[in-house]
Amino acid sequence: MKKIEYKWIALSCTSLGVLFSVLSSNTLIIALPDIMKELHASMNTIMWTVMIYMLAITILVPSIGRIADMIGRKKLFVSGFIVFTIGSLLCGFSQTALQLILFRFVQSIGGALLLAVSTPMVADAFPREELGKALGINGMILSVGSVVGPILGGALISIGWRWIFYINLPIGVFGAIWAWMQLREVEMLPQKQKFDWLGTLLFTIGMLSLLVALTFGGFKGWLNLSTLVLFALAIIFMAAFVYIENKVDQPMLDLSLFRNRMLTFAFSSNLLNGIARGAITFLLVFYFQGIKGFDPVVAGILLAPFAISMMIMAPISGRLSDRYGSRMLSSLGLLISAVGLIGLMEIKETTSITELVIWMFISGMGSGIFFSPNTSAIMGAVSAERRGIAGGVRTMMNNAGNVISIALSMAIISSSITPEAFQGLFAGTQVGSQGIAIAQFIGGLRTAFAISFVISLIGAAISYMRGSDTSPNLVIEN
Repeated sequence: MKKIEYKWIALSCTSLGVLFSVLSSNTLIIALPDIMKELHASMNTIMWTVMIYMLAITILVPSIGRIADMIGRKKLFVSGFIVFTIGSLLCGFSQTALQLILFRFVQSIGGALLLAVSTPMVADAFPREELGKALGINGMILSVGSVVGPILGGALISIGWRWIFYINLPIGVFGAIWAWMQLREVEMLPQKQKFDWLGTLLFTIGMLSLLVALTFGGFKGWLNLSTLVLFALAIIFMAAFVYIENKVDQPMLDLSLFRNRMLTFAFSSNLLNGIARGAITFLLVFYFQGIKGFDPVVAGILLAPFAISMMIMAPISGRLSDRYGSRMLSSLGLLISAVGLIGLMEIKETTSITELVIWMFISGMGSGIFFSPNTSAIMGAVSAERRGIAGGVRTMMNNAGNVISIALSMAIISSSITPEAFQGLFAGTQVGSQGIAIAQFIGGLRTAFAISFVISLIGAAISYMRGSDTSPNLVIEN
């Protein structure tokens, strides 16, 4: 029997980690109504079980990426499985909403470890000419989790919402053992490096202030005093962070990455892609429940066309990027996403599910075409000792885009829904349009999709402006 090459073993570990993280997030969304009822929590409180995970990962991945470049990938990746599993067990034991939010934060630390380290590990294991194919497979697994999550969540709710966390335990234990036994450190990293504690502290406070300000802006209003104070804190701390990072010898975030044209535009297009599509599924869940009258599980399943088309296109575009580079494919992907958004901009109360499925499929296809080539270009443009921080910045940009997208979208549509209807739709206790100003709500959706369309076009232009990425001289060395 032919021995399996290490690169495929490494890919099996990272794919399991990605599936682990994504599957858990998607099953949770379906279970939120049951959690709200049993823990007697308000919508604003229970919303933080979702937001704390997103915010923590966005903030933590650059620091973890930097640590991975200092001490290696394996220990951090295995630790990610262990911490996520412990967090899942604690979430299942939660008796109050506050406990659940706290334990979700523990879970998010594990998720950040898995997400921050998985992409650099793939880049370490695969040669540059096969990196797109490998990342495409990772993207396909991510999409599988997005499809299976709502279905699995619906099935587990019939047993009890705590099982959406308990189901993680055997997967986490297996993943930790498999990764510990099979992974190894492929690259020799520089010795005696120092961690930038001051820069990390400034970055954490600044980014947390920014992301919470964006969240408050979407829900409380952009001129709310707490929102404005948080924005001011974000500016102060991020300015101090940039100043410090330009002074220290071994910064937490190497700003020289942004002096490379290809990386700057690849990171920027990743951020814009997150802003353009981050809230699409979020908004459509409200539409399916509030306008079409579907229950939360069916509404979640109806979003599958996004993930299915991504699952199909991610490995194909990854293989193509290995041969033709990322510039054209990434730009084309964002343009195709924009075409899907044109269709969604015409959404009406009477729009058929078939028509929506077509536009969702096209939009998801574009994201699938964008994802693998763009990630491959980023990871292929840095030397081994910078892959951790490069992967961390990429994940941070994508998650920050999602937070911005949700905040903007909620600000747009919140005026068309009464607080009671908003909470009812979110909790799944309301199915139908009671408490919704339908014409205003549909107008809000169209505006949100139009903004996403424009941002996708800007993202496509930014992506194309990166220049050619086929030159071997692109790799940034220390």
